[in-house]
Amino acid sequence: MKVWKAVALVSVVAAQLLPAWDAEAGYPERPVTIIVAFDAGGGTDLLMRAFAPFLEKQLGSGARIHVTNKPGASGEIGFAALADSAPDGYTLGAINSPTVNAIPIERQARYSLDRLDPLYNLVDDPSALAVRQDSRFRTLADLAAFARANPGKVTVGTTGIGSDDHLAMLAFQRRAGLALDHMPFQGSAVAEAALISQRIMVSAVNIGEAMQFKRKDPITVLGVMSGDRVIQAPDVATFQEQGYDIRMSSLRGIAAPKGLAPDIRAKLVDAIAKAAHDPAFQAKARDLFQPLRLLPPERYATALTEATEDLRRLWSTDPWLE
Repeated sequence: MKVWKAVALVSVVAAQLLPAWDAEAGYPERPVTIIVAFDAGGGTDLLMRAFAPFLEKQLGSGARIHVTNKPGASGEIGFAALADSAPDGYTLGAINSPTVNAIPIERQARYSLDRLDPLYNLVDDPSALAVRQDSRFRTLADLAAFARANPGKVTVGTTGIGSDDHLAMLAFQRRAGLALDHMPFQGSAVAEAALISQRIMVSAVNIGEAMQFKRKDPITVLGVMSGDRVIQAPDVATFQEQGYDIRMSSLRGIAAPKGLAPDIRAKLVDAIAKAAHDPAFQAKARDLFQPLRLLPPERYATALTEATEDLRRLWSTDPWLE
């Protein structure tokens, strides 16, 4: 009996000395997928593909990140796929505000924002309007004058109903008293191609995306919806400078489905933060014209909540999307 008690005591002490096993210890044991809710080639897609190697490095242990595109319904298909995924740390997603906020307000959506867990914001990219270099429009005043004289004749491409690009177009349309013809696409790269092929006359796009596209396509940016001129395009006048007090931008960050194990969530947040602060990633972001705005989980969640409240107030008094 004494021998048995001694063995039991040794076993208890040994168990207490050994490190407790937790989910983080073996995570990730298989590839992690990041869902992008838009077509390849757009700002969000380029950002996530640029970020993936830096996140792999921080997660360690031979981690692998796969970026997959699930476009459609202005991002709703990709956002819903993220919300419906198992909260095990193996499916993450890029989410775009105000798009991710606006869709459940505008219609009965297949996801809700409270089913997503915002882990870290990376980018804040102001909205803009762009045209071909040979366009008759050189300024916002040119565009407004033509649209006013030709109601419904100016075609504007966006990344879909309820997207930040659509909201930007509607804000300009309302402020200028115009009637524009909306043409939705499944991503900014597709809308850009439509602009170059002259299927549309104007593209509503984020300034970072526009400057990236400008490297290969003959486009001109008419204005940017920021408070001040942006470092990515210092020669582009703001909307405010041109008489339209409109400010709008898109937050691009990483989220998970709600319900992650606390240790896995902590490891992910730490890895994303370290990757985002890596000077090599920040240099890559600058090369892609991606304006960084790094927000940790609490500040990111607050920014999303405030954006949702602003949109709800706007929708209750001025339902643009009807």
